[in-house]
Amino acid sequence: MTSHASQPLLDARGLAKRYGERQAVADVSLQVRGGELLGLLGPNGAGKSTTIAMICGLTPADAGQVLVGGADFAAAPVACRRRIGLVTQELALVDELSARANVELFGALYGMRGAQLRERSEQVLAQVGLSDRAGDRPAAFSGGMKRRLHIACALVHDPDLLLLDEPTAGVDPQSRHAIFETLLALKAQGKALVYTTHHMEEVERLADRVVIVDHGRVVAEGTLAALVRRLPAAMRLVLDLDPAPSAELHEQLRALPGVGEISQAQGSWHLALDDLGAPVVQVLQRLAAHGISVRQLSSGRTTLEDVFLALTGHQLRD
Repeated sequence: MTSHASQPLLDARGLAKRYGERQAVADVSLQVRGGELLGLLGPNGAGKSTTIAMICGLTPADAGQVLVGGADFAAAPVACRRRIGLVTQELALVDELSARANVELFGALYGMRGAQLRERSEQVLAQVGLSDRAGDRPAAFSGGMKRRLHIACALVHDPDLLLLDEPTAGVDPQSRHAIFETLLALKAQGKALVYTTHHMEEVERLADRVVIVDHGRVVAEGTLAALVRRLPAAMRLVLDLDPAPSAELHEQLRALPGVGEISQAQGSWHLALDDLGAPVVQVLQRLAAHGISVRQLSSGRTTLEDVFLALTGHQLRD
C-alpha cells in the first residue's frame, strides 16, 4: 500500500550537474513517499545515474536541494546517509569474503557491531534468499546471486530510502523474480524506493509512479495510467497488408470513427484506435471491400514504451 503521509521521505528539488561543457542534469525534481516505488526512466545519458549520485551525496550538485525525511542533506549529511541504502550499477562486493562477511562489512561502515550486526545480517540474507549460501564467497555466485547480495548489503542498516540503479542488470529470470519479491516486500514495510532500469516491463510491474527524464530534465511524471492517457489513442493495431492501401483508401480508413493516426514502418501499417471493438471491424471490412488481404494482425494497449517513445523520440535502450 502506498503511504499517504504528507511529508515525502525523499524530496529532491531542482538538481543540476555539469561536467565541463556537458550538462548532465539540468533541472530534476522528484519526491517519493514511504511505501512507494518510483520508476526513473530515460535514454542512456539522460542523467539518471547522476541524479541518483547527487541524491545520496556521492556527487556534489551544482544546484538544487535534497531533503531526506525533511532533513536537508547538505546540513546533516551523516544523518541523511544513514537513512539511505544505495544499490549501484557496479557491484561493490569483496570476493575474498563470504556473503555474510560482505553484509557485515557494510553494516560496520554504519557503526553496527556485535549481536545486532550478526542478527541483522542474517535477516537481510534471508530477505534476499541467500541464507543457505551465507558462508560462501560471492566469487562462486551467479550474476543474479551477486545482485541479490548487493541488495542485502544496502539493506543491512535498515534504511528508509532505497536507491536502485539498474539492480537487475545481467541477472537470470529466477533472480529477477526474487529481486522483485524483495522490493515488493520492502514497499509493504513502508520503505521508499527509487528504481532506474532499461526494462520497461519492470517499471510497469513495480512502479507506483514514473518520472521520465531526457537531456537532464523531467519530461513527464505520474502514474502509469496517467502517462498512458497523455497519448490520444488507447489501443494500437498493426497490419501486414497485401497489396498496400492506396492513398485514397488511406484517407478512407483515417476518416472512420475511432481511428487516429496511421503510419507505415518496416512494411506494416500501424493504426491508433480509441478501442479494439467497432473500429477494428470497420477497418477490416473496408480493406476487404477493396480486395486487400490481411496477412498478419496484432493488437494491444498503449504501453509505457509508447509513451516513452512519444516523449523522448527514443526507444528506452537507445
